[in-house]
Amino acid sequence: MEVHQFSTSLSYGDAISDEILEIRKALRERGFASEIFVRFFEPRLAGLVHDFREYPRFSAPTNAVIFHFSIGSPVSKMFFRIPDKRIMIYHNITPYGFFLDSHRILTRECYKGRLELDLFKDKVDLALGDSEFNRRELADAGYPRTGVLPLLLDFAKFDGPGDPVIRSIYAEPKTTLLYVGRVIPNKKFEDVIKTFYFYKREFNRNARLILAGDFRGMERYLAALHDLINRLALDDVHLTGHVEFDELVAYYRMADVYLSLSEHEGFGVPLLEAFHLGVPVIAYAAGAVEETMNGGGLLLRRKDFLRTAAVVDRIVADRAFREAVVAGQREALKKFSPANVSRILFEHIEGVVRG
Repeated sequence: MEVHQFSTSLSYGDAISDEILEIRKALRERGFASEIFVRFFEPRLAGLVHDFREYPRFSAPTNAVIFHFSIGSPVSKMFFRIPDKRIMIYHNITPYGFFLDSHRILTRECYKGRLELDLFKDKVDLALGDSEFNRRELADAGYPRTGVLPLLLDFAKFDGPGDPVIRSIYAEPKTTLLYVGRVIPNKKFEDVIKTFYFYKREFNRNARLILAGDFRGMERYLAALHDLINRLALDDVHLTGHVEFDELVAYYRMADVYLSLSEHEGFGVPLLEAFHLGVPVIAYAAGAVEETMNGGGLLLRRKDFLRTAAVVDRIVADRAFREAVVAGQREALKKFSPANVSRILFEHIEGVVRG
């Protein structure tokens, strides 16, 4: 038996691509032949993938194929024609309403993606969400056999010191608030900025906010964020754009608090990255955020920017409280250990093979 993976693309550094590589590593360590089949890939990853059109020569009814669901891809059409056992992993599609005012094409593609999700419910042997939140969407769409497989992540790669240039640029000692994510409207960067405004005005003038994430294609939303920063007369707000991995590690290592006010998350990988690196997390309970945090960090049930700023100040000023939060996060992270998630992966594969 062989276990292969399909995906529309394999990129460098994004969470789903990292998971694909970790799944392949786990499968090979267990003794399975395992390859990755994609349509698009970054040139530096060329040696790790096959073109998805090559798959028919690997295909066999005894194989299992894991497909990472994506919007409107010919890879999905190939996946649903093969005779192999078929497992789909759903990483969530952001509701299109978040993009109505900022990105016409993304609005259309997310709308279509939600429709396409309904088309595949009778074409897979097992549909997995990477959170219970995502699994419920699959069940609500009519998928008869569903389960949960948390993202398989390699936290050890974050144990380095991070990029020395970034550390030098931000060497001035300041309290640092951090948020990591693609600059898109559902992430609610504007709410993080508003919270920072109150924190800096009421509690700590010597503070900065780092918003680390790619904003290419979201220039309209980015312009609105810059306008908000100007209207609030804020300095020390840094929108970094795309960051390389060592730069990301450096940002985490300088952070005093990780603040997420996103209103739609299918999982929330940066929350766990912050947990691993000992950065106390404050996050709004949207989508799968509460599930991902697993009792760790500080969860917000409603948005109140001044009150949230006061919570940030408590974490920064009260060392014992901060240490208690970080200890809770370390305990919560055990659920997502590679050993535990790998065990769940193999249980799902074995269940599909047994039928």
